[in-house]
Amino acid sequence: MKGFRIFVAGVLLAMAATATAQERSYTEGHVTAVTSVKVMDGQFENYMHFLDTTYKASMEAAKKAGLILDYAVLAGSPRRSEDADLYLIVTYPNLGALDGLDDKMEPIMAQATKMNMAQREEASGKRTVMRTILGTELVRELTLK
Repeated sequence: MKGFRIFVAGVLLAMAATATAQERSYTEGHVTAVTSVKVMDGQFENYMHFLDTTYKASMEAAKKAGLILDYAVLAGSPRRSEDADLYLIVTYPNLGALDGLDDKMEPIMAQATKMNMAQREEASGKRTVMRTILGTELVRELTLK
């Protein structure tokens, strides 16, 4: 009987050690989309005007609707001529917030910009003279416990 108790105690200790080892030292947090933008020479003020008007109105409306938590525009110091000048930062509550986001954003964008989808696509195409989108990266905040 004593051997059985020692065996059970050993099993319980092993299970406790395994549970502790599997516990993460962080929690998953917000998800941020970081879009790298290369602004064309001589177009910085024009692009900033777009960001201050149409883009800002759209982001504020999305924030008010609870689709995004926050947004920001950051200036970079490019080391090479092909590096980004600006970074557009949009923070979402979690990865699930990205599911069906286009459908959720459509009425918000239509109201904020006073344009339908085709008009917004055309306007985006015309902005290529001002900037090139180099890409978007998703990053997730990990909060240490």
